[in-house]
Amino acid sequence: MTEYVIEAEGLTKRFGDFTAVQGLDMQIQRGQVHGFLGPNGSGKTTAIRMMCGLLDISAGNVRVLGLEIPEYAEEVRDQVGYMTQRFSHYQDMTVRENLMFLADIRGMPRKQRTARVDEVLGEYNLAQITGRLAGDLSGGQKRRLSLAGAVLTQPQLLMLDEPTSEVDPNTRRDMWSRFFRLAAEGTSILVSTHLMDEAERCHRLTILNQGEKVADGTTDELKQRLPQSVVNIHGADVSGLADSLSDDGQILAATQSGLSLRVLVDRNVGDPVGYVRSRVGNQYQLAQIEAAIEDVFVAATMDTSDA
Repeated sequence: MTEYVIEAEGLTKRFGDFTAVQGLDMQIQRGQVHGFLGPNGSGKTTAIRMMCGLLDISAGNVRVLGLEIPEYAEEVRDQVGYMTQRFSHYQDMTVRENLMFLADIRGMPRKQRTARVDEVLGEYNLAQITGRLAGDLSGGQKRRLSLAGAVLTQPQLLMLDEPTSEVDPNTRRDMWSRFFRLAAEGTSILVSTHLMDEAERCHRLTILNQGEKVADGTTDELKQRLPQSVVNIHGADVSGLADSLSDDGQILAATQSGLSLRVLVDRNVGDPVGYVRSRVGNQYQLAQIEAAIEDVFVAATMDTSDA
């Protein structure tokens, strides 16, 4: 029987007349890295804050680690590590002071405090800057400090909101390696992102758009369910093709990458390569290729209301 660390049913948040999250159904399995993908402003942060018990729920319900929110919100907060999108540590305190303070307010026994802080300082490459003020850190150092704070109490569940913003590619790769090590050790992770290569790494994905869930499943499942075929056009000056192809009713999108154009063709078209060739001529190299999560994202979040 699958064990879920988060179960949301009809989760909704309204701010006056504006609905930020609408009827979200979502399940996150224990020991997995679950990606929360969506454009900026799609409602990811609002949903996470409701799941953490930090924001009142307008409708629906959510259970976190088997505990109902909001009835057991305080107990949930004690068992969840939350990394906010914005840097939330004290700027005028040192790296070590921030972690020691956090250990104190989270109720960590005094005898364990120093040893655990030293451990995470080493794990997250902060040992050489323990005496620096948090406000003087680089963007990447601040993100590593935030992650160290989130894992300090060794929580069962981590909720990470855009954790790799402002970090260089090497730091980002290292952080994701750490996420998977934590998951292998039994920590469940919900990580929000708008980066496609990060989404590809996750065990499962939930895609949110304008406050509503538009796709959910493993990366392979989402690619297989894509209602379009993907045709790659390669050649000189493909940029001029994008607008004309996008006006075609059988083509959802045409996106350029270098000297290639990635075209999403309705799956009802029996020969997608032949169809695209009939539109662009014979001077280009065409091939049907496997879908990527970016294709799934484009198909799920594109506004076709004016089509």
